[in-house]
Amino acid sequence: MTMKSFLTSASLALLIAGASASAQAQIAVGHLADYSGGTSDVGTPYGQGVVDTFAWINKNGGIGGKQVNLDSNDYGYQVPRAIALYKKWSGGEKVSAIMGWGTADTEALTGFLAQDKIPDISGSYSAALTDPTGAGGKAKPAPYNFFYGPSYSDALRAELTWAAEDWKAKGKSGKPKYVHMGANHPYPNAPKAAGEAIAAELGFDVLPPLVFALAPGDYSAQCLSLKSSGANYAYLGNTAASNISVMKACKAAGVDIQFMSNVWGMDENAAKAAGDAADGVIFPLRTAVGWGGNAPGMKTVQEISKISDPSGKIYRPVHYIAGVCTSLYMKEAIEWAAKNGGTGGENVAKGFYQKKDWVPAGMEGVCNPSTWTDKDHRPTTKVDLYRSKVSGSTDGDLNDLMAKGTIKLEKVKTVDLPRKPEWHGW
Repeated sequence: MTMKSFLTSASLALLIAGASASAQAQIAVGHLADYSGGTSDVGTPYGQGVVDTFAWINKNGGIGGKQVNLDSNDYGYQVPRAIALYKKWSGGEKVSAIMGWGTADTEALTGFLAQDKIPDISGSYSAALTDPTGAGGKAKPAPYNFFYGPSYSDALRAELTWAAEDWKAKGKSGKPKYVHMGANHPYPNAPKAAGEAIAAELGFDVLPPLVFALAPGDYSAQCLSLKSSGANYAYLGNTAASNISVMKACKAAGVDIQFMSNVWGMDENAAKAAGDAADGVIFPLRTAVGWGGNAPGMKTVQEISKISDPSGKIYRPVHYIAGVCTSLYMKEAIEWAAKNGGTGGENVAKGFYQKKDWVPAGMEGVCNPSTWTDKDHRPTTKVDLYRSKVSGSTDGDLNDLMAKGTIKLEKVKTVDLPRKPEWHGW
């Protein structure tokens, strides 16, 4: 071997060793985001919240002195792409955790996560992800799946509880009619059975479901069906973009109905886009306040927001704030693991079980208290219900519309549901 080739080999070895040392000095986290697919309208602000939060964590020293290597990917809400990314993250230098997204892909990965012992805190609140042991008998074991906020099913149970009270408060006679609406897809379908079951218990006449796609479109036919059915309360199970199309079409068709949406189905941007068609929609909120709300933790959220908006002028919708809360729960779970045996996935999952009524540091009054146990991954069964209020033209800047009160998110009720064993997993 010549001196030149020896030096080249030595340099290569040093580079490899340096890269390996650098990798060991970082904590790897996978991130599934939807910036271009069927749920990108709400996936974009949520994903930005995740990216900004981990950048802010790194800016402030990382976790246990290590930087977080967030491998962020727009998977376009496509399950095969999510699975391909998971194979990358679970092989070689395995990630410590995953910041996930959709229901279809999260449920598809559940078995792999359990096998490989990688925790995934996702943007899917499917009740099927809440039973870590499978003892409830309603869903397969999901020991490495987590999320922040009430499940889709519990949120819908709370909305229907409110709807039954609303019907009585209005002095209506007879049985109110309820209909589930959404795409024929795992995400809108996740709470369908739970909603229809409690609606029947509460005395609703449950109508056949109405299907509309996840994408915006002309849903005049569905609105005409609603009108002819005499439905009084309808649950919109899709994200905001397609829900807006339904609300506008039904407003144009003169449909008199109380819409309720899932947590991704309404926000400030949706109220602006739908205008007066969004007035009065009932929906759940995962955080205790919205952007600029009066809470000590809002200062932390605004600091994080400046990572991608140094001007501080961009209005952040509720989904961005939820992304921040979710990321900080993951940060503190990894932090606990780093101090208690290392940041392997199995240890990170244990980090979620260490606190009761847990609010991440610096987020007081913003993130609602959450508790996960090794027997129950329902972080809360308390549901805050809000009503969107639109009182004028929604043209213009969202900051101005919110400041003027043209668009408001008005708290209606907190429903503290019982943690029924028979509701576990569905």
